[in-house]
Amino acid sequence: MGEKMTIQPEIAAKVKELQPLSASASELVTLMGKPDRDLRNIIRIVECDAALTAKVLRVANSTVFGTAEPVTSVSRAVSFLGEKVILAIALDVCMGSVLRQPLEGYEGRDNGLWEHNLRTALGAREVVRLARDEINADIAFTGGILHDIGKAVLSEFLHGSAPDILARIETQTTRDYLSVEREITGIDHCAVGYEIARFWNLASPLPEIIRFHHFPGSAGEKVKGLVYAVHLGDIMAMMAGAGTGIDDMKYSLDPAFSHYFKISHRELEKIMFDVELEFQKTKSSILGNAEPVQ
Repeated sequence: MGEKMTIQPEIAAKVKELQPLSASASELVTLMGKPDRDLRNIIRIVECDAALTAKVLRVANSTVFGTAEPVTSVSRAVSFLGEKVILAIALDVCMGSVLRQPLEGYEGRDNGLWEHNLRTALGAREVVRLARDEINADIAFTGGILHDIGKAVLSEFLHGSAPDILARIETQTTRDYLSVEREITGIDHCAVGYEIARFWNLASPLPEIIRFHHFPGSAGEKVKGLVYAVHLGDIMAMMAGAGTGIDDMKYSLDPAFSHYFKISHRELEKIMFDVELEFQKTKSSILGNAEPVQ
């Protein structure tokens, strides 16, 4: 599963055409992996990006958050919203057009990739609390929000293949959706996402999380806990009905997650409930479904 794949020239070209992360988003992604980060650095990054500043202030003043007084400074907005929401806003500002477009090769809907990634990120962050050993929740969140970016590129090369893919899976002529992706294009969305992460110069372990999120057992021992966290977040998002298209639930849960997490059925239900609440709140604010406070 984790073998090296050769990316086709046409797919490699599409990877390089993908809009790169903005300087602000790239800095925020890097900062999220540092346990000793200073909130002042996040404020500085936001303040130096006019588009990001405008979106952060709009979200902070949305009716979803219900502030008593208008939020007019970046420092207060960052403190109020929290680092995770700031990162989600930054990625939306620089990549919203990519993450919100329907994945036609997966017969997905508008905003499907964006919503699935956010749910996965929130789920990954929550399961970390039940890890047997310490795992960085911030990196798990960031990995979750980027884990399926490969689909944004591979979707074009799967266009029109959905009926054939489902037929192969239903007749058990292939193991799962990843296998069919490889049969049709020579590569799967995990490997494409890994190439995108490298193109964006994302620091380890983010490329590894993206590369192995469907087969975490193949990841290096140092990053396995993080990869399993995103793996679980991904499965939970699909269980909640928030996948990216017809590939929903066409992937396998790796039972070895229990080596890294101690999660009961009741705890899983609570995590999914908490993620749903946080997701609806974040989605409403970032996608602009809530009006600013007057």
